[in-house]
Amino acid sequence: MTRILITGTAGFIGYHLAKLLLDEGFRVHGYDGMTDYYDVALKQRRHAMLLQNPNFTATEGMLEDLETFDAMADDFKPEIIVHLAAQAGVRYSLEQPRAYVDANVVGTFNVMEAARRHAVQHLLMASTSSVYGANEDMPYAETDKADTQLTIYAATKKATESMGHSYAHLWNIPTTMFRFFTVYGPWGRPDMALFKFTDAILDGRPIDIYNHGEMYRDFTYVEDLVRGIRLLIDAIPERPASRDDIAEGDSLSPVAPYRIVNIGNSDKVKLLDFVDALEAELGRPAIRNYMEMQKGDVPATWADASLLQRLTGYRPQTDVRDGIAKFVAWFRDYYGK
Repeated sequence: MTRILITGTAGFIGYHLAKLLLDEGFRVHGYDGMTDYYDVALKQRRHAMLLQNPNFTATEGMLEDLETFDAMADDFKPEIIVHLAAQAGVRYSLEQPRAYVDANVVGTFNVMEAARRHAVQHLLMASTSSVYGANEDMPYAETDKADTQLTIYAATKKATESMGHSYAHLWNIPTTMFRFFTVYGPWGRPDMALFKFTDAILDGRPIDIYNHGEMYRDFTYVEDLVRGIRLLIDAIPERPASRDDIAEGDSLSPVAPYRIVNIGNSDKVKLLDFVDALEAELGRPAIRNYMEMQKGDVPATWADASLLQRLTGYRPQTDVRDGIAKFVAWFRDYYGK
């Protein structure tokens, strides 16, 4: 039974990925710091459901806590590592930048060291569409330049991509970085737009709509996302013999078993259309508070997911209206609203 270590299993994406892998018969160990960035009870509930499966075990600890993390890794002896834990949130990074350096840079270094020591078959690590920064060429492709990050959050995630490449080159660790695009769905984070909008509309409170609604996002349903990760686990990159062996459009490094892959729905949706769909699902209108663009934000994101499809034969395709309906059903059930 393959042993997979997932960091961030009490988190939104980590929970869904762990559940999928457990359903497929893998042995999964979760590592999570249970920080209070948002409701800890929600995180505890996710972990409680995973712990009902005998093939799931977990350790509570911060990534920066090297002693705890190394002891866990030495005991579990992972064959594959999927590193999802991070300090997330673009706007929060304006207020608490040091938290991002500690969790995202130092924490990721500790994960990579564990991958090196245990000679894992594949190291997979989460990045973000935010690394594309001020790039206006869309849809974003993995081979596009990504050197104009606009927030410390994006900068730390770009740093982890570079760190991952160096370790893949130096220690021949097969490494895949995936860039996520606006993930949503059941068990989502309370700081994300869909959660905040749903809660506010049901309570009759206004919702803040930035850039006066002239925002576009590539909304990606969480179950589509983790299915993409699951398939990428088997798409292990190999160091090419020469640059000529790299197919056009492939982000495979010429000097390391390292690749970057977008995971997105390949469909940019206007924020106002997203709100319209949510209003229709909830059966009530939103009180809209139109605001200026926030510092560090970008007007649009849009993924070119053709590399994911080429590598796995899979492409996310959940329609945003269907995904919203599934989220609202979960939200009403969980919170009784």
